[in-house]
Amino acid sequence: MAQTFDRQARKEQLAEAVWQVILDKGVGAVSIRTVADQAGVVVGSLRYVFPTRTELLNFSAELMVARATERALATPWDDDPQEYAFQVIAQFLPLEPESRAELEVNLALVGESAAQPALIDIRNHAHEQLRAAFVRLVQLLTGSAEGDGETLASARRLHALVDGLALHLLHTDPTDAQGAEWALVLVRQEIARISAEAERAARPAP
Repeated sequence: MAQTFDRQARKEQLAEAVWQVILDKGVGAVSIRTVADQAGVVVGSLRYVFPTRTELLNFSAELMVARATERALATPWDDDPQEYAFQVIAQFLPLEPESRAELEVNLALVGESAAQPALIDIRNHAHEQLRAAFVRLVQLLTGSAEGDGETLASARRLHALVDGLALHLLHTDPTDAQGAEWALVLVRQEIARISAEAERAARPAP
């Protein structure tokens, strides 16, 4: 059991080193040697865990998706559905140093997918997970069924809005405490719109 845990811990340590190399020098600088140097391990030790650069990059991408998902799932429940939806969505935006770095690394890995086709599958799986999360949030806000056309349309709109805001926020000064306020206002407005439309639709016809 200890050996399995240690191996997983080493894999995560190396994935984090990949992320740092990407942030410092770009994805093109990722190699077995540069990552080993960043992690403070010998090349042979890294190759024992990840024999190839492809395996190293794939695991790094998968771990990033897993950590972002865990962070969203850990959002404390709020009895106000709109507030809960807002808090979950905030986890998907680059509002903190960790989530900002994740998005920058993710974009770099997506750009590498032409050379590493397995990254396409990881990217698509992450996209589907995010799409499903937005569907569930819209269900929560509206009380509708997943197969409902309006639910899916609202989820798609919310997903696209958040994706766009995330990219825009990368261009803001991360030290500016007010730099993301406009984006958060848009998120709250969209959440309120979805809820209000559901309430109007639920009212009996006059």
